[in-house]
Amino acid sequence: MNETLSVKQLVTEGKTGYQSGDYLAAAKAFEAAAQGLYSAGDDLAAAEMRNNSSVAYLKAGDGKAALQVVEGTPAIFGAAGDIRRQGIALGNLGAALEATSQLKQAAQAYEQSADLLKRVGDHDLRAYVMQSLSSLQMRSGRQLEALATMQSGLEEIEHPTPKQSFLKRLLRVPSKLINKS
Repeated sequence: MNETLSVKQLVTEGKTGYQSGDYLAAAKAFEAAAQGLYSAGDDLAAAEMRNNSSVAYLKAGDGKAALQVVEGTPAIFGAAGDIRRQGIALGNLGAALEATSQLKQAAQAYEQSADLLKRVGDHDLRAYVMQSLSSLQMRSGRQLEALATMQSGLEEIEHPTPKQSFLKRLLRVPSKLINKS
């Protein structure tokens, strides 16, 4: 019982640190919570905490730590049949790979993430992943591919924000120009 309470306290510390902008403290608290959850035999909750830690490390500017902590979590969720969280973990893995300049592997992780999120119908998260992939493609000099990726990510959003609606309309212009050629 005390172990569960201390894990809960660590999770609370992680959330508090994250919300207050102390990302390094948040990452360490989430990582410690993950260790406690593994000890208690809750591999899925531990993998969730490792993903939280990875995001916090990225916000703190430590891509290497983010990558170390997130590696293996997509497989844990996949083995459990949790496709949505596997997709999220792959997106987090992609971000960590991108932060460590492993761009080809990052693109592959983003693509796998987007495929899984599409399969479970989480269009908003998929759009976010597609934006990350598009940005990566743009930085890699693949502008047309980046435009197509961004457009694909936005098309399935059922209730786009005003910014997303504007971007969808804007992205149709290059497609129309290309199709007229």
